[in-house]
Amino acid sequence: MNHMNTLAAGLTDSVHDTQQAFRWVLDALSRPGQAQALGAALPGVPLGGALARLLLSLCDDETPVWWQGDAQALQNWLRFHTGATVAADKTKAAFAVITQLDDALALNEFALATAEFPERSSTLLIELPALSGGPDLDWQGPGIANVQRVSLQGLSADFWLQWQSNHSLFPQGVDIIFTCGDSVLGLPRTTRVSQMEGV
Repeated sequence: MNHMNTLAAGLTDSVHDTQQAFRWVLDALSRPGQAQALGAALPGVPLGGALARLLLSLCDDETPVWWQGDAQALQNWLRFHTGATVAADKTKAAFAVITQLDDALALNEFALATAEFPERSSTLLIELPALSGGPDLDWQGPGIANVQRVSLQGLSADFWLQWQSNHSLFPQGVDIIFTCGDSVLGLPRTTRVSQMEGV
């Protein structure tokens, strides 16, 4: 990632593409578990198309971003296109970019907001190897008519135990947007996740 060019591609039509991305994100979070196609990869950017487009659409100079691992080149790229700053402290992050699933991830280390200001939480952008083909999980909650069956790949069982705790904090807690390639799938804090074995 450190070999990419700061001037690597941004959005071709920033106004139209940003508006479209906002619509898709709102749709993904209002219909948890339903994947949406967001857009193809951007030339020279070592992120999936959906994740790159989300960052370019959601970030500005007032949205500090926390990056997992060594992401200096990507930080420079995003700052060049949006003005977004780097959050050294997870609790100060508006968005967190997570692409290395082998590293331990603790949801409660990010900004969980307060009951008075629930909008001041972190939104985690997590890139997965696939949005299907993993363990079957049942999602329930607002935006889901009955039960939404989801089978994400790449997440540990511990992740879902943490999600139970996060869900129980409502109206506090983090929200998550999963991405893979050109697709995006939302998991808001209002969603309850379970499986036959009792995650």
